[in-house]
Amino acid sequence: MNTRYWGIITCLLLSNLIIAQAQHSLKLTNSKLDKVVLKEMQVDTLVWYFEDFKESIVIDSSWQKLLSDQQLFKHQQDFYTKKNYIDTVDYDLSTDTLKHRLALLNANTPLDISYSEDLERLIQYYLKREKQNTEKLIRLSQYYFPMFERIFDKHNIPLEIKYLALVESALNPRAKSWVGATGLWQFMYHTGRMYDLDVSSYVDERMDPIRSTEAAAKYLKHLYDIFEDWDLALAAYNSGPGNVNKAIRRSGGQKDYWSIRPYLPRETSAYVPSFLAMLYIFEYAEAHDYQPHSTPMPYLATDTIQTKNLIKLEQVAEITNTNIEFLKFLNPSYKLGIIPYEPEKKYTIRLPYKAAGLFVANENKFYDYAQKDIAASEETLPQYYKVSDKIRYRVRRGDYLGKIAKRYGVRVSEIKRWNGMRNNRINISDRLTIYPRKANYTQTPIKKKSTHTTEGSKTTSAKSKTYTVKPGDSLWSISKQFEDLSVEDLKRINNLNNVGLKPGMRLKISS
Repeated sequence: MNTRYWGIITCLLLSNLIIAQAQHSLKLTNSKLDKVVLKEMQVDTLVWYFEDFKESIVIDSSWQKLLSDQQLFKHQQDFYTKKNYIDTVDYDLSTDTLKHRLALLNANTPLDISYSEDLERLIQYYLKREKQNTEKLIRLSQYYFPMFERIFDKHNIPLEIKYLALVESALNPRAKSWVGATGLWQFMYHTGRMYDLDVSSYVDERMDPIRSTEAAAKYLKHLYDIFEDWDLALAAYNSGPGNVNKAIRRSGGQKDYWSIRPYLPRETSAYVPSFLAMLYIFEYAEAHDYQPHSTPMPYLATDTIQTKNLIKLEQVAEITNTNIEFLKFLNPSYKLGIIPYEPEKKYTIRLPYKAAGLFVANENKFYDYAQKDIAASEETLPQYYKVSDKIRYRVRRGDYLGKIAKRYGVRVSEIKRWNGMRNNRINISDRLTIYPRKANYTQTPIKKKSTHTTEGSKTTSAKSKTYTVKPGDSLWSISKQFEDLSVEDLKRINNLNNVGLKPGMRLKISS
């Protein structure tokens, strides 16, 4: 995180106002939480005062609804309009006025913002038909754009490219296209892996706003280094650099977007104009009488904390009295609402200031409560699997390519390409190379360290590690005696459907 922003966040966390808000907000209505005794935060004698702080922490119900709305992305693709909506946008935009405004935008950006009839038609369409949804996007952008701008500035990316996320995902971090592209920046699985975006049965970092934006900036910079033109880089972001190179060759060697546009795939030929249309509308929103409400929770009023153990978002929401839907919005990459733990991997949670202050001051108590709550529950957490880069699949009786493709979330054409196949014929016992997109079908469970010694009822050896249950034992108390062993590990290893234990039972403590 930028040091300037971190300084602001630190100051806010230390303010007496935050402490008062945090302590007031802690309502332990559930009896299970009565045992969670939170300590007060210690502050120095400095008093920080921000006039607009009270307004910045108010999250009204309409904003919460907008943050959890999953329809904008679908609408971006379907272009439906809501009935009985009174359109008040000034859409009497003359061609001369549009050309003049585009020229002004073009003079202040490395992008080639040129007038075309297609671009004018797109802009007129948005002005006439899309006022309500564009105002929603403008409001969402007030949260996301400061983050985009900070990251793009760090990577020397034109800040105007932030508008690309409007076309890609309608600013929905959980957006998923029919071909599997996911997140704000619509990364396919393998492109995401190239830029360190991991996918597992619990986590999809393509849906992490910060990490996916970092990846998008690096990928866009890579494409620009290839084509030395931002418009061509945008076209390549959509269709791949191979299709852009083909279009350049078919155009006779032209290297500007508008010259090669007729030779690009149909979807890509509309992609850049859609981006430019959104750029124009956002830059001239006030001139066209767009009136979105302001965001009550800016991105800079939240903080990121690295987690040190498995914890559920609902547990954090319950203890800190934070709206669970808002917490899910801040942490969209956790598909099941569970933040896992791996010693070699850093996971983080993003929280509003007041909740972040409570979490930091009482971190160990949070984890203790989370583990006890999981141990007391009869629910078995799903097994955690990482998505493998590649698997070798053995064809079985009754298999066909369509069935295998559906199983692993890929396309038949991809399986054929990965295996150099000219037709769909497969035989029993054939071995196929597959790059799966569905984490629950891979075979790479997380391995836990086990370096335990013999003590009391613990028995250890190179091949077998067991524990004999004593009176008063629980899965929670047993798991605390072994490094890197959780209650869920004990349930999984021993095939336990509930937490009932009897003295004398022998439990495996390592698989």
